[in-house]
Amino acid sequence: MGLISLLWGIVAMVWMVLALIPLLGWGNWFLIPFAAVGAIIAAIGVLFTSAGNRGRAKTGLVLNGIVIVVAIGRLMLGGGVF
Repeated sequence: MGLISLLWGIVAMVWMVLALIPLLGWGNWFLIPFAAVGAIIAAIGVLFTSAGNRGRAKTGLVLNGIVIVVAIGRLMLGGGVF
C-alpha cells in the first residue's frame, strides 16, 4: 500500500504542476478527486502496516495532501471555488 500511495502521490504532483499552467487549470477539477483517492489509499497503508514500514505510506499521504491544498488554492484564485 505504501508504494502504491507514493507513486500515486508522485503522479498527482506532476499533474498538479501541469495544471498550474494557464488555460490548463480545469485539470484541477479532476486532480482533487484523484489525489483524494491516493490519500485514502495512503491512510489505509498507514493503518495496516507495521510501525517500521509506514514511511512510504506517510510520504504518499503528505504528497496527496499537498496536491489537494494547492489545487483548491489554484481553483480559488481562478474563481472556480467560492
